[in-house]
Amino acid sequence: MPTVNTYPQGAPCWADVQTPDVQAAKKFYAEVLGWRFEDHPTPDGRSYAMAFIGDDVVATIAPQSPMQAPGAAAQWNVYLAAEDARSIAGEAIHAGGAVQFGPEKVGDTGVMVFLDPPGGGTTGVWQAGTHRGSGRYNVPGALSWAELLTPEPQAAIGFFQHLFGHEVTEYLQEDGGTYSTLMVDGAEVAGVAHDDGPAGWQVYFGVADVPAAVGKAVAAGAEVLIAPEPADDESPGATATLKDPQGGVFSLLEV
Repeated sequence: MPTVNTYPQGAPCWADVQTPDVQAAKKFYAEVLGWRFEDHPTPDGRSYAMAFIGDDVVATIAPQSPMQAPGAAAQWNVYLAAEDARSIAGEAIHAGGAVQFGPEKVGDTGVMVFLDPPGGGTTGVWQAGTHRGSGRYNVPGALSWAELLTPEPQAAIGFFQHLFGHEVTEYLQEDGGTYSTLMVDGAEVAGVAHDDGPAGWQVYFGVADVPAAVGKAVAAGAEVLIAPEPADDESPGATATLKDPQGGVFSLLEV
């Protein structure tokens, strides 16, 4: 299976989860997505795990910040590729958002920034160094889609267009709402949808069989938030949304 070596600016390129129990999360995602792991120490004596499919790195499982509130649920983060993360950060306030963290150089692996779009929904930005992003995309076990759920979708879309130059396609929903897709070079790379709850990115991982993967997840302690739904005009593959045993919400997409 070919390795992905580069991502265009504005495309989701990486996902990581910050969790209160790295070892338990490793066991869970190994069962559901077939990941293997390599552990690395953190400066404070803890460790994080790089997740692999074959020889390709596809995600990180990291401990929560010591400043995180006790008992906080795990949280998945999505990163958009950037040619110049510092420039993106410098434009964030002019685009109606804010810089939450960074820019920070992460050794020789790249430069990281966290942004707050208008309406919320922490968004990672990654300027690749030696770490290009997920080594696979839209295949079983790998990041396959991402969408921002926000109470202010149009403001968020304008924010991303200002920073990354996305084109946008809109799809009318049965409830009268709109599902928008961010596009790069004519290809849809991410979604934006209205949601009245707390804003945040929904990460989708590919699987060959959604009902079977949901069964594995439930057996490993997951809670089903949205039961498997078949493919339709809006989704090219069956989907389901789950909460892992540490509270991290993620979705599955049949690929």
